[in-house]
Amino acid sequence: MSNAETARNRAAFTRFHDATNSGRLQVITSVIDELVEPDVVFHAPVPMRTTGAQALKQVWTVLLRGFPDLRVTAEDVLAEGDKVVCRNTVTGTHQGEFRGMPATGKAVAYSEIFIFRFAGGRIAEIWGVVDVLTQLRQLDAITA
Repeated sequence: MSNAETARNRAAFTRFHDATNSGRLQVITSVIDELVEPDVVFHAPVPMRTTGAQALKQVWTVLLRGFPDLRVTAEDVLAEGDKVVCRNTVTGTHQGEFRGMPATGKAVAYSEIFIFRFAGGRIAEIWGVVDVLTQLRQLDAITA
């Protein structure tokens, strides 16, 4: 893979990441349509029945409903060949229904790591590890 392809993948990741921080579902879904393969393989703890790009759109629908002020801060972004890896800190305020829980007004801050594999300049596969345990503890959904 050339340096130009690696740079193109990193730029596409940056556009995707910036969209996720827009707080606007329409912007996020538009960028998903542009940059994510419809049949993207999504390896992440996502409790839903949809697959592919639709699953990714559903994730953002659920997140923004629960945390309209959600911010994803990229702490590290590494690009090599056809992969981009990001380590993020996610913050937000629980202002709407999330995982069956009514709004609590509580702030959350948790970590996640995602690996994106690109093919032809589009996201073809995603692996994600999200610290859901910390998130749920901060919402008092579970105790230590």
